[in-house]
Order: sequence, then C-alpha cells, then structure tokens
Amino acid sequence: MTRDQAAPYAMLAMLALALFGVFFHWQILDISNVAWLLRGSDNGENALGLHAWLHDPAPGFVRTSLLNAPEGTGLLFTDSNPLLSALVFPFRGLLPADAQVIGWWLLACLFLQLFFAWQLLRRHAPSELALWCGVLLLAALPTLFNRIVHVNLMAHWLILWALWRFMDPRRSGSNKGWAVLIAITAFVHSYLLVMVGAIWASAMLERFWKSPKAAPRLFAECAAILLMVLAIAWSLGVFEPHWPSGNYGAFAMPLDALWNPGIDTYSAFLPAIEQRPGRGFEGFQYLGLGLLILLPLTAFLARRLPRPATDAPDSLARLKWLLPALIVLTLLAISTYPDFAGRQLPRTALPDRVAIALDAVRASGRLFWPAAYVLVFAGIRILFRLEPRRAGLVLAALAIVQTADLTPMALSIRAQSAEARGGPLYVRTRSLEWDRLIAQAKDIAFVPGDVTKELGVFQEVAWRAAKAKVPVRAVYAARPSIASSARQANETEAFRAGQVVPGRLYILIDGELIPPPLMTQVRPLDGVTILFQP
Repeated sequence: MTRDQAAPYAMLAMLALALFGVFFHWQILDISNVAWLLRGSDNGENALGLHAWLHDPAPGFVRTSLLNAPEGTGLLFTDSNPLLSALVFPFRGLLPADAQVIGWWLLACLFLQLFFAWQLLRRHAPSELALWCGVLLLAALPTLFNRIVHVNLMAHWLILWALWRFMDPRRSGSNKGWAVLIAITAFVHSYLLVMVGAIWASAMLERFWKSPKAAPRLFAECAAILLMVLAIAWSLGVFEPHWPSGNYGAFAMPLDALWNPGIDTYSAFLPAIEQRPGRGFEGFQYLGLGLLILLPLTAFLARRLPRPATDAPDSLARLKWLLPALIVLTLLAISTYPDFAGRQLPRTALPDRVAIALDAVRASGRLFWPAAYVLVFAGIRILFRLEPRRAGLVLAALAIVQTADLTPMALSIRAQSAEARGGPLYVRTRSLEWDRLIAQAKDIAFVPGDVTKELGVFQEVAWRAAKAKVPVRAVYAARPSIASSARQANETEAFRAGQVVPGRLYILIDGELIPPPLMTQVRPLDGVTILFQP
C-alpha cells in the first residue's frame, strides 16, 4: 500500500480516536477496568454475560449456565454481544479474571462507522474538505452516541454497510455479499437485523423487478439466506418460549423527534421538550442543528442544481427502491400510539394478535435509523453537486454548527464513563465476606426473582459468583423465558412459605419480607439481607 493509499485510513483512524476522546474516557479501553460497568445498567449486563461465559466450566455455544441456572441463558438475552464474545472466547486464558471489552467495541464501531461513511461518499466528493466534512456529518449522528447505555446498538456501521452495498448496482444484486453482512448482523443485534434486512429486501425487490425471468434462482438464494438467519436465531436461543412484553408502541418515536433533543444537555441551541417515559430514549432521533439546516437546504438546492442522468454514477435514483422499506420502518417506529412534544395524540388500538407479533420490535422507535441515514446521505450527495470550493465551505460550516450544537451532549455522555478514571469495583457489596459466602454456596437465589428491582446488587453478586464458578438462579434477560419465570415464581413462593434449600445463598431484594420461620436465620451484609445455611 502506497502512502497515498494509506492516507485515508490514517485520517479515518484519527477521526475515530478524536470522536472516542470527545465522547468517552480513555480508561474504558483498559480491559481490566470493570468498575464503571457494574452499576445496574444494560452495559453491566453486557459485560456480565461475557464474564459468566468466559468463566463457565461447561459453556454452551454463546450460552452460559452460570446465570439463570439451571436452564442457563444465551448471551443474546443478557445484552451481551454474541459476535464479539465469540471473537474473545479463544483468548479467555490470556484475559484477567475481571475483563471487559466494551471500550474496544466502542472504538471499533466508531472506526467502522467512519469507514463506511467514507466508502459511501469518497467517489462523489468534489474536494477533500467536502469529503471529510461529509463523512463526519454522516457518521456522527446523535442517535449513535445516545446508545452508550446499550453498546451493541452502536453498530450503526451495519446500516451504512448495507446502504453502501445497496448503492452499487453490482454489489446490490449479489447475495454472496449480503449473506456475509446479514450473518454478522444476526450475531450483533436483532433490531439491526430488521433494518439491514429491510435494505436487503429492497435490493431483492429491484432485482426481481428488473429480471423476472431469474426469479427461481433469486427465490432460492433468498430462501437460503432466510434459512441461515433461522439457524443463527436457533443457535442463539431465540426460539425458546418467552413471555411477550405486550407493550409495542410504548417506546415509539415521537413525531417531533428529529428536532426535539428531549434532554436539556443534548443541544446547545434548540430547546428540549421532555418526552413521555420510554419515548425520550428509544424514540430519540434528534439530528442536530447542522443536519436540520442541511435537509431543507438540500431540498431547496435539489430543484435548482443540475441532476445527473438516472444511470449516472452520481445519481440518487436508486434510492427510490428503498422508499417502501423506509416507509414501513417509519410507520413501525411511530406506531399507532403517536406523541408530539411530550403529549399523547389520538391512539389506534391494535388487535392482540398483531400486538403480539410486533413484540419483537417493541422498542420500535429505533427503526427510523435507516431513514435518518438515507436522508443525511442524500443531502450530502446533493451538496456535492455544488462547485467544489463552495461545496467544501458549506459542508464545513454545517459541520461546525453541528459540532457546536452537540458539544453539551458529548460532555453529558462522557460523564457516564467518568467512573472509569478510578473507583472501587464493588460499591453495593464491598465486604470481603461476600467472596467467602459465595465460595461456600452451591448456588445463589434472589428473592423475588425479578432482579431489576436491585440490578446493581445482582450484577456485583453475579460477577463475584461467576469468578467462583457458582451458578446464580436469576438473570436480567431481554426476554424472560416461560420456564425460568415459572421456576423463579415457585422458588419465591417456597421461600415465602419458610422453605429453604441447604447450601443455597438467598439474597432478599426490593424490601422482601422475611417469613416468620426464617426470622432468626437472616442477617444483613453491606445493607443487603441474606440467608445462608451451609
């Protein structure tokens, strides 16, 4: 590789490091630095799932029986990253006992995000300034950084990768490349799979429309990819019976989400109107002032600037094939329970069967991400039609406005990893006696079994237990299984009746009352009520 060929990759690496330093503390790259994670967050669960799998004496395929014993749980349902976990697993003997790789996942996501934004724009930019300002605007959407509390969903680069494949007619029609992308996405997160799948379906629709005689081969290829996805889903435990949440629409995208930051510290210029619970995070779609200026500006310029021929490399005509998928995703994102500026609008109740079917995308507000990326991509490409110097200056001005607007957001998000600069690993279970008790126990039960009531305590105890290879009979799962829920309910009722299993360490949470027969056997430890009969 020549110096000229390497220069863009060096620029991408520098931009990725710069974004990382602005939004996160460097200490999270230390794989032995876990203290900032075990604080009752989804990221704590992400780290815990991998931690348990690495210490499991008899691990399954991205599945551990040290959590939710005896049934065990797939890493997908602990919000861990099956793809990243599988890459790390062969090196488990080299890792410290307390290890996390979330910081490196974040850095990799930023580099790949910038890389695919660059791939989408590099052949069309009229100047270097226009190119790199465009890359920054396309790659650094606020929705990307908002996912810091659920880092698997920071893999927005999968959406950009799909869009890059789609925009090239040759790549778009080849299912070999799509199969690789879809397989990788299936091992990262199901919501991203829906989004990438929608772009893939659009490419297949175009291929069918243009070559109907090749339909048999096309259907065979698509069937093979769908069978591959089903096989991956089965291996991840998706088909185990789970309780439906029944709350599709609760986490939808508000109608004002594009221009409403929702949180005061997320914009330097625009006022934030608080969204109703569940809408402000999952439905967060704020674009930033720079992009909010870009979209109407390019809509105005699109009518006045010369358009390339439909089949020209610079044409955006291919995006019309994405419209059906983007419309469906947008409608799902808004749901039939729309909001505007924190207020409910008229609702349309869904039939029970439809609501249950949509349970798989209950956090539907996320589904607008592909539409947002397509809007920004199209806007940047339209600005590329300007005279080179003018295009660079306009995009630079928009990048400056966007940066200034999102500076408070960057500071707010960076504060969330501040504890990585130094602090104790355990804050709820500080006593060394926890390790002694856990080592003596044959397993650990929480009463009640819903550990979300005291998630910080659960994560610290489960972290200690995994290192000691002691099973924990509970887990915070994205989808609770029917069998495990029934078992935990029976165990809770048995405890409330005064029945305990010798050798089991019981931890009472959420103000659980002590049954009279067990009153003399319980005691506090670090403010947590426990019961243990060796």
